[in-house]
Amino acid sequence: MTELKTDRFYINGAWVKPLGGLMMDVINPATEEVFAEVAMGTAADVDAAVAAAKAAFPSFSKTTKAERLDLLASIREVYQSRYDEMSAAITEEMGAPISLSDRAQAAVGIGHLDGVVKALEAFEFEHRNGSGDLIVHEPIGICGFITPWNWPINQIALKVIPALAAGCTMILKPSELTPMSAFLYAEILEEAGVPKGVFNLVNGDGPTVGAAISSHPDIAMVSFTGSTRAGVEISKAAASTVKRVTLELGGKSPNILLDDCDFEEAVKRGVRHCFQNTGQSCNAPTRMLIPQSHYETAMDIAKEVAEATQIGLPSQPGNHIGPLVSQMQYDRVQSLIQAGIEDGARLVAGGLGRPEGFNRGYFCRPTVFGDVTNDMRIAQEEVFGPVLVMIAYEDDEDAVRIANDTPYGLAAYIQTGASEESQARGLAMAHDIRAGMVHLNGSDISYGSPFGGYKLSGNGREGGIYGIEDFCEIKVIST
Repeated sequence: MTELKTDRFYINGAWVKPLGGLMMDVINPATEEVFAEVAMGTAADVDAAVAAAKAAFPSFSKTTKAERLDLLASIREVYQSRYDEMSAAITEEMGAPISLSDRAQAAVGIGHLDGVVKALEAFEFEHRNGSGDLIVHEPIGICGFITPWNWPINQIALKVIPALAAGCTMILKPSELTPMSAFLYAEILEEAGVPKGVFNLVNGDGPTVGAAISSHPDIAMVSFTGSTRAGVEISKAAASTVKRVTLELGGKSPNILLDDCDFEEAVKRGVRHCFQNTGQSCNAPTRMLIPQSHYETAMDIAKEVAEATQIGLPSQPGNHIGPLVSQMQYDRVQSLIQAGIEDGARLVAGGLGRPEGFNRGYFCRPTVFGDVTNDMRIAQEEVFGPVLVMIAYEDDEDAVRIANDTPYGLAAYIQTGASEESQARGLAMAHDIRAGMVHLNGSDISYGSPFGGYKLSGNGREGGIYGIEDFCEIKVIST
């Protein structure tokens, strides 16, 4: 991997010295050792990046769809040539096992780009409505992106690529925990020929750089992915300038197992999915809802799967899970496991502390709780670790009630039987659940489909045509 310019920011097509002098350690979560230092930005750095984006907007916003498609094709080619570097960067900075980085964490940088390209090819920036008025979709302007650490390139690509497709210019602040993949992405965009000032990168923390982006009068839109708490603060900071704010926030997704599904298969798949990425996914199926008649059997299966879950170093290939991203995240997960125990949930598997054989690194024991009621903290709060809660329900109506009894509404999962009647039951449930994405029988949404949620899970949708639309203003011209 090439040596990244972590003491610089990418502003106006050049790698420039920050205006402040603060540096921050980047820690490998598997070893707890510092492996890099990165510059931390100030409000003045944000001003410089915004000025560059503002200067670039008049020309880039007038580029044609064909020109932007050519640019995206160039980005894809360069990204593919540096794919292994991206995978390695994500593994080192956030602890994703290298096999997961290869097949998912880095892969989404290609998948989301392809989804946006397909949408852009069909997107009509101008059309006549039924009354004959001309409807025009125009780029909204300068955009500010604040992205998280758990799927770093996933969220960068879901913001940068559709914004470029719409003709916007932008400034990115990645998570300070996972800056390496963002620096590499900036190099990719530079090599691909993104015009100077169109994309700008300023590293830093939320209270400084994030706040400066959120409140900046020249930024027309802020797109944020992260915690609900931070999303609320960003919305408040943006309110005085009446800028558009899109948010992709937390989740506490239910996984409903119908009484006639294949329980062994459904429970195994649900537990493994919950633990994927060490549980650090906003759409993870963290609440498993089981019919009362199958509850004990389901807990036995979940215990077996949890205890068989392998834990290993991120650098090693395989299907194991890695560490949590930071000491802060490890402490939070431990505190919520403790809360589950204190609230009277049954500890089916796992528990407090590191797994056997690990005396350093932010590794956490894969944990399953039974006898959980939906009012417990572990059933209502997003743990963001390998922790599954199992809740019993009485009938379909009760399952939907429990599924919706959450402040979140990002995703939901339903496992049906093979019969048409059971699948129809599952589809009816999907319509009744208040969530932005519902997955039936292990399915996943495709690249280009809308990603986002209801309630405290945010607003706006990312991906494909909906992602492009988020970065557009709509103008009507009557003729």
